[in-house]
Amino acid sequence: MSDDHEHNFETADAGASQTYPMQCSALRKNGHVVIKNRPCKIVEMSTSKTGKHGHAKVHLVGTDIFTGRKYEDLCPSTHNMNVPNVNRQDYALLNIDDGYLSLMLPDGSTKDDVKLPEGELGTKLEEEFDEGKELVVSVVSAMGEEHCLSFKEAPK
Repeated sequence: MSDDHEHNFETADAGASQTYPMQCSALRKNGHVVIKNRPCKIVEMSTSKTGKHGHAKVHLVGTDIFTGRKYEDLCPSTHNMNVPNVNRQDYALLNIDDGYLSLMLPDGSTKDDVKLPEGELGTKLEEEFDEGKELVVSVVSAMGEEHCLSFKEAPK
């Protein structure tokens, strides 16, 4: 084997996986699971016992944590399913510019890549920011996606 192959690594991370496996029977309501490659919060769960030689099956209903869309899956209770690593972080809102939020990180630098949420949440956020209120936004990240899911007025 020759060593003339050139490796080019554009990006690197800390090695943390976006998901981890968990046995289907160990999942719980209000927990998280990946259904159809989307990070979901489990809203409904039921286990059905099957025939003489079959496996018990778990019926999962989850809502996408970013879009709110409903997903369903059926999985044998002994099989593994992926669970997303969900991270929630609060940031001080500095500015809203061109559909993006400018947020202050704990080290004082800024983060400018989170989109202003669509719909009612985004409208309310802009209104309260324009009124001069100091706001703290909660950004949830999972599987390489980030979204602002809520906000509140900063404590004085």
